Amino acid sequence: MLRWLLVLIGFAGLIAVRGLEDSIFYDPFLTYFESADHSAVFPDFVWGKLIAGYLFRFLLNTVFSLIIVHFLFQDKAWTRQALILILLVFVLVFPIYLYCIQDRFQFGYLFSFYIRRFVIQPLTLILVIPIFYYRKKMLQD
Repeated sequence: MLRWLLVLIGFAGLIAVRGLEDSIFYDPFLTYFESADHSAVFPDFVWGKLIAGYLFRFLLNTVFSLIIVHFLFQDKAWTRQALILILLVFVLVFPIYLYCIQDRFQFGYLFSFYIRRFVIQPLTLILVIPIFYYRKKMLQD
């Protein structure tokens, strides 16, 4: 019972990060990407605050994601593997997103939008859970 409660707490934490994004993170690109007609003006921002905000959000998403993985599968090695995958994706995607910002999204609006999703959302978790679930099923057979 405690195990499932902790998994729910992990999901609640991820939902809270998303729900409170306007108030706890510095991200002037929230309103930029919410513009349905893509006509929003490229916002002014402070690089240091922006990077710190994204790193803080990544840290929170990672902690809650690892709580979910750990208590779903109850395997420390798999939790470490999830951490490595999450870090690897972030290390690959974050510099690309920062380059897109530096380039004022001239690389492409949709490309920048989706790269940003990997930076601000725990999308790697959506990949990790089915992979680990499949692995667990294969080990049981």
